[in-house]
Amino acid sequence: MTVALHRGAAAELDPVVLYRLLELRVAVFIVEQQAAYADVDGRDVEPGAELLWAEEDGVVLATARVLRDPEAMRIGRVATAAAARGRGVASDLMRFAVERCAELTPDVPMVLDAQEHLADWYARFGFRIDGDRFLEDDIPHVPMRRG
Repeated sequence: MTVALHRGAAAELDPVVLYRLLELRVAVFIVEQQAAYADVDGRDVEPGAELLWAEEDGVVLATARVLRDPEAMRIGRVATAAAARGRGVASDLMRFAVERCAELTPDVPMVLDAQEHLADWYARFGFRIDGDRFLEDDIPHVPMRRG
């Protein structure tokens, strides 16, 4: 079985695919991490926003989104299904996200807000902590930047 990487604007996605991406984000962030927040925040449909995902045999294993902030490209909503963790799927998807940001805007920095315990993982993709620790939905986060 081969994991395939995909990307697209929310408005262009098959409704079932979009549903599966949002379902995975809810399963990880809201259910598993018990963070009650508005995951569907309007940013998925902003101009230039793209949803990225990894799938295998029609099953979504991981997802992320790329946004155009005023002075940076923002990677966020990185989530991996529990059954796919430890297989390198999230790493493949992060490399895909970084490559996509560089392709869209080569000279613009990339930013993300990492859950603090994942800062070293994001550092493997060239991100460094760029600010003070903060709480988001009672989960410690750190701002990170690349470029």
